[in-house]
Amino acid sequence: MKPLIRFMLLLLLAGAIVTGCGQQQPSTENSSAQDDLSTAGQSAVKDEFSKPNVVQIAVGSKDHTTLVTAVQTAELVDALSNVGPFTVFAPVNAAFEALPAGTVESLLKPESRKDLTNILEYHVYVGVIRESMMQDGMKLNQVNGKDVTLTKTEDGIMVNDAKVLGSVEATNGMVYVIDKVLLPQ
Repeated sequence: MKPLIRFMLLLLLAGAIVTGCGQQQPSTENSSAQDDLSTAGQSAVKDEFSKPNVVQIAVGSKDHTTLVTAVQTAELVDALSNVGPFTVFAPVNAAFEALPAGTVESLLKPESRKDLTNILEYHVYVGVIRESMMQDGMKLNQVNGKDVTLTKTEDGIMVNDAKVLGSVEATNGMVYVIDKVLLPQ
């Protein structure tokens, strides 16, 4: 009889330990930090160990401050910080400066958000297109539903009439630096 009683006592003790561990109350001192994280988007996730995502690459580039401002104004930071994968054609500041006077300022106004979003979405393809995958005449259907055409020659790569200046791999895709702003027809 004694072994059966010991077994039952051990079983009760194990059950009490398991039940007790599962009923810990969350600490109230971290609740405001947890509330902040629950309302923040993907861009609020901090990760110092992984390669940067497409947004972090742009934010870290002194040549893409206008693009970063536009992405923030259009409220696309969280969308582009997600897993993706994305292929982003990122115009440099000089590309925005080459637009007609007042264009950028006008697009950054709240009443122009729809137009700004359309232009920015024309710079994003859902999927990763590496340079080795690109073919001359290849068409990519961008997030805004319009196509861009890639031209690949021995002189380099063009996206519509924008020249690809370089590329950077991101955790959630590829960023191709371009010398012109792509404008949907």
